[in-house]
Amino acid sequence: MIVAAQREMTAREWGLLALLSLLWGGSYLFVGVGVREIPPLTLVTLRVGLAAAMLWAAAPILGIALPRGPRAIAALAALGFGNNAIPFGLIAWAQTHLPSGLASILTASTPLFSLLAGHVLTKEEKLSGLKLAGAAAGLAGVAWLVGPDLLTGAGTSLWAELAVLAAALSYALSAIFARRIGSLGLNPIDVAAGQSAAATLILAPLPLIVDQPWTLPVPSEGAIASVLGIAAFSTALAFVVYFRILAGAGATNVLLVTLLTPVTAVVLGALLLDERLLARQFLGFALIAIGLAFIDGRLPRALFGARNNPNPASDDSRLPMGQKSR
Repeated sequence: MIVAAQREMTAREWGLLALLSLLWGGSYLFVGVGVREIPPLTLVTLRVGLAAAMLWAAAPILGIALPRGPRAIAALAALGFGNNAIPFGLIAWAQTHLPSGLASILTASTPLFSLLAGHVLTKEEKLSGLKLAGAAAGLAGVAWLVGPDLLTGAGTSLWAELAVLAAALSYALSAIFARRIGSLGLNPIDVAAGQSAAATLILAPLPLIVDQPWTLPVPSEGAIASVLGIAAFSTALAFVVYFRILAGAGATNVLLVTLLTPVTAVVLGALLLDERLLARQFLGFALIAIGLAFIDGRLPRALFGARNNPNPASDDSRLPMGQKSR
């Protein structure tokens, strides 16, 4: 799979990045509305199932191809499990107890976990000084967010926060795995459609057993609209936009969406769900954002003229396919 090296983004690519932050930030709004009436397992299964159906229906336009060979199918199944089924389910359950904005801020820790996991699990993705400083700042932000609840034993809210962090870790591990399947001949859009279909097959039996959706009240129009919105916009369309930016501007540039998505989610939650976050939660996000900026390299280059990576194209070659801050 060929990915563009990092470069300055065009105005059109900045516009696509803003659109992507809206799509992924909106996913927390859609989930926040949906889980009020639809159980998390059912909601997540509908999300990936409808998104997969939409992507495959558009296959002639998008150029999606069926996976060839058992190795490709197994890789997509693993991504469907670790990159869709597990994190989507954990975040949806967590949002039955957490504001959507806080869930999005905690999910923004995904690149931090990816960096640390890459250092431990791979030979080529070791921490540099600047990245280590960024990881330390980001993890301090996570600790600041969760720490008070951990110390006071704040019950369900604590478990919900830990569930979102577990989802972020699942995204990170899936990203490391995804970087190593380029030899299987899978294009990015093939991965998007394939992992959504695999996640649907993995999840489908669970709501039938656990939720028994035919016994539940018929959801309101708002809940149904949230399901359609998260499938069509925050999953199917978001993947298309994500990979369009990736192909043109590279993985390092598209990672900037990690900084923008929580802002979008917090604003939407405040305007439409009447959610309010605590001052310490905004401070936690600020620490995470500073950490991500140091990992990305733009902030130290702007402040000190330093280069976080002398060969940014090398980072782009290790593409986090399908990785989302959603």
